[in-house]
Parts: sequence; C-alpha cells; structure tokens
Amino acid sequence: MEWKTDWGLRGRMVLTGFLLFALYIVFIAVLSEFAGLFWMVVVMGLFSVGQFFFSDKLALYSMGAKEVSEQEYPELHRKITRLSQQADLPKPTVAVADSRVPNAFATGRSQKKSAVCVTTGLLRTLDDDELEGVLAHELAHIKNRDVMVMTIASFLSTLAFIVVRWGWLFGGGEGRGGNQAPVLVAILVSLVVWVISFLLIRLLSRYREFAADRGGAAITGKPGALASALMTIDSGMERVPKEDLRDTAEMNAFFVIPIKSGFVGKLFSTHPSTEKRVERLQELERQFETA
Repeated sequence: MEWKTDWGLRGRMVLTGFLLFALYIVFIAVLSEFAGLFWMVVVMGLFSVGQFFFSDKLALYSMGAKEVSEQEYPELHRKITRLSQQADLPKPTVAVADSRVPNAFATGRSQKKSAVCVTTGLLRTLDDDELEGVLAHELAHIKNRDVMVMTIASFLSTLAFIVVRWGWLFGGGEGRGGNQAPVLVAILVSLVVWVISFLLIRLLSRYREFAADRGGAAITGKPGALASALMTIDSGMERVPKEDLRDTAEMNAFFVIPIKSGFVGKLFSTHPSTEKRVERLQELERQFETA
C-alpha cells in the first residue's frame, strides 16, 4: 500500500481545532460570569470526558451493535484483519448491528482503541470487493485519526447546545445589575458558539469523507469497488423503511453514507454527495490504471 499523508485533512483538523478552541475560550469566559451556568458546563464537561474514553462502546450501544467473534463472522474478521495489516493498523474491534439500513461506521478515541461496525443490511447488500472497499474506507478514518477529532468537536458543540436549551432555568433570579439580561447574553453567546461550531464540524466532516475515500482506495488498490459500493448503498437507502432511517439518523457524521432528510439535511450534510465522491473515485481509478 502506498499511503500518502493527507496534509489537506491534517491542516483542516488543526484549523478547526484552533477555531473551536478560540470559540470555547470566549464561551467559558462569558459563562464564568454566572456561577450556575458555569458549573453546569463543568459538570457536563466531566460527562463528556467520560464519553470520550468510552466513545467506541457508547457508539456501538447507540446503534444496538454488538462485538462479534471470528466464529460468528469468520469472513468479516478475515477481511478486516487483512485490510488492517495492509493499512499498518492494529486490528479494531469488529461489531455488527442488526439493521436493514446498509451502512458502516468507525469509532474510537485512538488507533488502538477503535471499532468498525457494519450493519446486517450492508452484509446482505454488497459483494466481496464492495464490502472490502467500505471496510477500507472506515479503516482510513482510523488511520487519519479524524474519528477522534470529530468525537471531541462534537462533544464541545453539545455543551454549547445544552446552555442554549437549558440556560433559561438559571434566569429565574436577578442577575447582575438587577435584571436577567446577563443570563440572556450568555444564552445568546452560546447560540453563536453552537452555530459556528456546527458549521465548522460539518465542513471538516465533508472533507474527511473525501480523504477516507482516497485512503480506502490506497489500502485496497480498487477505487472502483468503493465507488460501486457507494452507489449500491445509496440506492439501497431508498428501499429502507422510514422508521429504520430515523432510528439511525443521529449517527450521520460517522456513517459511510448519510441519511438524507430533505433540502436542509443536504445543506448541512455531514457528507459530500455520493455523485461527487464517485466522480473522484473514478478519477483515482483512471490514475491507478495509467500508473
């Protein structure tokens, strides 16, 4: 495998991290004026730290996925073992979610503490080459360490959203200056922080999918297989009952293909369009053939 460091992705992760850090310095500075709001964020921050260390288990639990043994899914384990070796990665935990939605995701805080999960719908939908393409894509996320960055950024964004949603509970008494205006200012600042971080995370998320597509193609040497898998999964989504799609929508940022939800869903999508991803993979395929 000829793995090339994606400096575009790394630069974007550093820039996103810096901007989010600056945002939350302002965020904490404003909240420090109000003991109630500040301590609420401290408590939620401690919960977030716990979530970070158990992010792989929590993500699997939220999907109803379970770790599977080599005896249960021998072929899936063989594929992930071989692809992990090709990607020079420790073998991640292998999990399967019983869902008709054909999808997959990677989770975990580091390369050594990671997991790759596929749905039963995906295993039934894809052929061997397509499945390997998707698995390599998920391993590329782990190789790029963007799963960890997305996990941290998402938790920080959640803290700001909590203040926006529940900050009014701390406005019952008189704030400084004899009115409730300070608490309202804190909620407004939190709203601005949440909106900006929301957009930054989605911009990073869309780029990291392109990076994982390139990385997955480098691992397998078959960009066309991943392109075919993306088209198969995308068309398969249309046949899945809506209740199944709603059950998994909260994991959009980590799926190989997002669950679409109208114009607004596409506008703030965590993924680029399947058409653009396929076009880039087809271009990679042509480069591989002429190399």
